[in-house]
Amino acid sequence: MKILARHLTIDMYNCKTNKLITPDLLQASLREALTASKFTIINADFQITEGEQATAFILLKEGHISVHSFPDLKYTAVDVFTCAESSQPEKVLAALRKFFKPEKTKMTSLKRGDFGTVKDMKPKIKTRIAPLRRIRNTGAKVIHLLARRKVNKQ
Repeated sequence: MKILARHLTIDMYNCKTNKLITPDLLQASLREALTASKFTIINADFQITEGEQATAFILLKEGHISVHSFPDLKYTAVDVFTCAESSQPEKVLAALRKFFKPEKTKMTSLKRGDFGTVKDMKPKIKTRIAPLRRIRNTGAKVIHLLARRKVNKQ
């Protein structure tokens, strides 16, 4: 069954700080990503709020996108809502991931206006961790296991 729209919510953790507080870089990157993804920009608004938080809202012919960045937390939240059947919001996500360079990304994909079965209504969640972060996590686990083993032998 066809859906009316798609809604992606993206959480990006441990982003590059200098890119979070530079509205000109953010604006240029978003425009480039949207143009490359074949979205048509109707209007765009970029603001820096208290605490150097950047907020962007872009109205598209095919939907809208909003970005909120929190430099002190190295965190960025993105919503991409598309109502064009042929749109590919994942391409925008790839460009944003390349721009912010997060260590971890969590994406939730919702089908809006899905008139299919009720069981299809659950959101699909994907989590992606950068390789360096995985290595650090694995190293910490190994050290923890070795330390625990050493304590048990004593």
